[in-house]
Amino acid sequence: MSKALIIDDEQQMRRLLRMLLESRGYEVHEAHEGQRGLQEAAFHRPDVVLLDLGLPGLGGIEVLKRLREWSDVPVLILSVRDQEATKVQALEIGADDYVTKPFGSAELLARLDVIQRRRGPRHTPEITAGPLKVDLLHHEAQIGDEALKLTPTEFALLKVLAEHAGRIVTQNQIVNQVWPGQASDPGEGLRVHINHLRKKLGCRGVSIINEPGIGYRLEQA
Repeated sequence: MSKALIIDDEQQMRRLLRMLLESRGYEVHEAHEGQRGLQEAAFHRPDVVLLDLGLPGLGGIEVLKRLREWSDVPVLILSVRDQEATKVQALEIGADDYVTKPFGSAELLARLDVIQRRRGPRHTPEITAGPLKVDLLHHEAQIGDEALKLTPTEFALLKVLAEHAGRIVTQNQIVNQVWPGQASDPGEGLRVHINHLRKKLGCRGVSIINEPGIGYRLEQA
């Protein structure tokens, strides 16, 4: 049985999350504040953590930082809409994804499924995401049996997105991997390359989803 840890100071939210998770067969543990959440994580070793950012005392960002010092457990952030900058920060220091409050039950469960299917560091020369295959050795990509004609920059972008398929990759993360050490901000260039890449992918089972103000996500249809 998979174990889930909820770290949220709202009792009603914890009750709702517990009901949803138990309906999917999870063993659920709870904590109403950050320090207690870290203790529960160390004791129970959950398979996934649902972490509220707006915790009293030890805040969600600090909890995430401390958790990442010793654990690679998938973390789903729970956030309100006006915390965009904080959500970006959370993703960059190790969160796997986020949902905004209020959220739909189906979306929450779907995102949990995705982050738990994530793979560890890849040691194979190929990345697969649905019908998409990215050959790291030969710098080639294809959808089904059809080869994609990509520029070096488009291939680098697709590689980054495919490595994190189903998860949000922030703009800063993309820039740091595709244009390492570049002094100027390639934000507009990033958008242009993403649009070109979208056109080449077409509607063939994978698509690039824009997360406004945050980044992009490669999603299977």
